[in-house]
Amino acid sequence: MTAPAEPPAIDLPPLEEDNRHPLQIPDFRAFWTSRLAGVLGTSAQSAAIAWQVYEIARRTQGVAESALYVGLIGLAQFITLFAFTLPAGIVADRHDRKKIVGVVLFAQLLLSLAFFAYSFIPHPPFWGLFALSAVLGACRAFSAPASSAIGPMLVPKHILPKAIAVNSMAFQTGLIVGPALGGVLVGFSPRFAYGFCAGLCLIAALLILTIKTPTAPDAPSGSKMTMLKEGMAYIWSNKVILGAISLDLFAVLLGGAVALMPIYVRDILHAGPQTFGLLRASPAIGAIITSFILSWSPIRRHAGPWMFGGVAIFGISTIVFGLSEMIWVSIAAMIVLGAADMISVYVRGTLVQIVTPNHMRGRVASVSYLFIGASNELGEFETGVMARLMGPVNAALFGGIGSLIVTGSWIKLFPALWKADRLE
Repeated sequence: MTAPAEPPAIDLPPLEEDNRHPLQIPDFRAFWTSRLAGVLGTSAQSAAIAWQVYEIARRTQGVAESALYVGLIGLAQFITLFAFTLPAGIVADRHDRKKIVGVVLFAQLLLSLAFFAYSFIPHPPFWGLFALSAVLGACRAFSAPASSAIGPMLVPKHILPKAIAVNSMAFQTGLIVGPALGGVLVGFSPRFAYGFCAGLCLIAALLILTIKTPTAPDAPSGSKMTMLKEGMAYIWSNKVILGAISLDLFAVLLGGAVALMPIYVRDILHAGPQTFGLLRASPAIGAIITSFILSWSPIRRHAGPWMFGGVAIFGISTIVFGLSEMIWVSIAAMIVLGAADMISVYVRGTLVQIVTPNHMRGRVASVSYLFIGASNELGEFETGVMARLMGPVNAALFGGIGSLIVTGSWIKLFPALWKADRLE
């Protein structure tokens, strides 16, 4: 399949009531607020986990060995996320998506309470943190396809691009505030961050259950295996979508600079948890500014070049971060990285949502998330391993240069993606 078709020459204007901003629609507003609360809490918790693991490891290990432990936390999440993401897509296409998200949020609430209880142990063993992180990966596997499929069901199709940008803004707002607040709370104790996450997960779960719009998919027409094959076949046959999600996969896999932040803050920039929180939030600063702009002035033309340009700038920013020994330069590089990443996420998300029929959105979203979401955790593991072998600076440079190589290669491998034009 090629890029989305040109709109018809004659088209009736939408009804006036459909010209609203997505946040003027009550159910979408509840969904947006729930997503904001959930991401705000879990991002604060993720910052706390990374800092706690690195702090514990540094009591007995060197910098390189401790970096590997941080990477192993990402691997623990990736294993379960990889194992459950495709089945989760089938679940999202067979059951009420609102109920799925609600159940997952309550499970994350219990998980946050488990991290909270674990933080009272004076010398906690690593296996416990790895086990809890693995459960967190499973929760994320079921949340992603259901959440991705709900949004398009709550708004008219012609304002879907704006809704995607607004939804991304909720996600990035959680990322900008969560890590910064998590860093501050970790300065006192990780348990404060874990308790904060538990409270927000409860709020998010209650909000998602207030949605009145039906969010159950059409009745499935085949077995679970048939549904899985249909989703995989759709992704494989649509070279624009396949190219977009695989481009993000390898770019994020190689550019896992976030995993290096605890190492950079403590042993290169020589700062504390508050600086870690600010640096951890920096990519989201750029992303939220960009998503705010896109929510009011979405990209409509030249989708392919916009996406490739975003990934290329992502790689360059990773290189600058790797070479920096000054806090303000590192923060600036991460802000630009977040803005560039937001552009590629926006283009990919809009393409996938617009061309995918509702009854397949869960499966397609699960495959997309398996490529994109899982690559974050696997990228953290890869970065931790490379930091162990090459040192943190060389690991960052390796990732940034690799992202640039992937960008150039994908332009040749997926010319249909490069030529993709309209996002309407």
